[in-house]
Amino acid sequence: MCGFVCLWNVGDETLATRMITKIAHRGPDAVEVIEGRGKPVVMAHCRLSIIGPEDGSQPIYQDDDLLVANGEIYNHADLRAILGESAFETESDSEAILHMFRSGELRWVSRLDGMFAFVLATRERIIAARDPLGIKPLYMARIGDGLAFASELKAFDGLHLTGIEAIPPGSLFDSKDGPRRWYRTPHGAAEPEEDLDVEATARELRLVLEEAVTKWMVADVEVGAFLSGGLDSSIIAALAARAAPGRLKTFSVGAEGSPDLRAARRVAAHIGSDHHEYAFTAEDVAAVLPHVIYHLESADVDLVRSAVPTHFAARLAREHVKAVLTGEGADELFAGYGYHHAYVDTPRELADELTRSLNAMHNINLQRVDRITMAESLEARTPFLDRDLIDFAQSIPATLKLRRTDPGALESTGETTEKWILRKACADLLPTDLVWRKKAQFDEGSGTVEMLEAALMKRAGADAPLDRAAEGALYEGLLRAAYEDADFILENAGTWDSPDRVDPDAA
Repeated sequence: MCGFVCLWNVGDETLATRMITKIAHRGPDAVEVIEGRGKPVVMAHCRLSIIGPEDGSQPIYQDDDLLVANGEIYNHADLRAILGESAFETESDSEAILHMFRSGELRWVSRLDGMFAFVLATRERIIAARDPLGIKPLYMARIGDGLAFASELKAFDGLHLTGIEAIPPGSLFDSKDGPRRWYRTPHGAAEPEEDLDVEATARELRLVLEEAVTKWMVADVEVGAFLSGGLDSSIIAALAARAAPGRLKTFSVGAEGSPDLRAARRVAAHIGSDHHEYAFTAEDVAAVLPHVIYHLESADVDLVRSAVPTHFAARLAREHVKAVLTGEGADELFAGYGYHHAYVDTPRELADELTRSLNAMHNINLQRVDRITMAESLEARTPFLDRDLIDFAQSIPATLKLRRTDPGALESTGETTEKWILRKACADLLPTDLVWRKKAQFDEGSGTVEMLEAALMKRAGADAPLDRAAEGALYEGLLRAAYEDADFILENAGTWDSPDRVDPDAA
């Protein structure tokens, strides 16, 4: 996991150094700046060593090709076997990107399985690409006739550049052939086929989940897990505890006595993890808000609310590990948000909404997870967003994800049960009352809403809770104070707003 900057047809090492310094928190283990020989490119890279820590430094320079990458290629061992080990000069998973490009395959980037963003330069062209759902960020801007690429928007702050945009998820920009979309999220199924075996579907989902967690734990360092006590993180932690080579470390945060802390302790005891927790206060929240908003690169109310507990969890985890698994993606795949219940009788609309929300994650929850964990030099991994798991989950009909249920039945969380098939597939992993526990938003179950209310009153000098508009204005003020040129940050910021999405606070 890393951060990088690339300048094409600019050739300014001083500028590249200035830009990489602003995102050096993404990779504290090493920082390097290289100017390409015989090509108009400068690349800068800051490294958090996870795979190949001894010899995986970047930029990777071989012959006439230069590469910087961020993320993890989980099938790099398979690609090495296919391409031939003799071609590789390091143990870094990122090197597989370079050799896949050199293989000459027309759709070579589609062979990369993982979360990644990269820029690759040859003598004649520059190529930039991003993973299927945009787990890892990548931005591009114009500098005269040249281009600048960076892992975070803050790298561009104060440069007064134009045309800043995100490389879309599942897309590739090629200075020779132009942009193209190399991955499209499969559309979700609505109704079951006539002969669908529900029990067999649940069993297969479990196998795909187990495979995804095992794959996303590949590392040369210890991998821990966030554990909120909710269903998603508990499933991931339970599967990871079985796959971990040693005792899994888990991390939970919340207000003292909050439901999440209590539930997380139970899950940790059940799976036998080495559990760590931190109880934060309103004073803690007030103190970290400027830091959180600066790194989040957004003043969106819902994103900030969920980013606060993520910050405390990331800070706690980084004291013990360099990488963690998270439960992000389960809500979008299996209908886990409160507003989804309105679709219980319209499965086609639900399937369409889940597909839409998957495609929007890069600018919302995935932006939060990436920025806030990387601010603490921690790699966050999202096994629910494994490509094979996405493909299988999207083939499961929406009627098995959100169901009308008998509130008194065992396999129920009320009159309608969200993530029904996921709960059924993993029911043996956790205590029954936790599997069928009613869901709470991370910021609600952790006690963040109450802590924020008090923290915002303190910051604003108010004697009554701030309404949503005032809360958003306060966040924007903190963001503007943190940046020299805040307008372009706000223009590109993640936001929950969508004409197709119900307000999450309304359900």
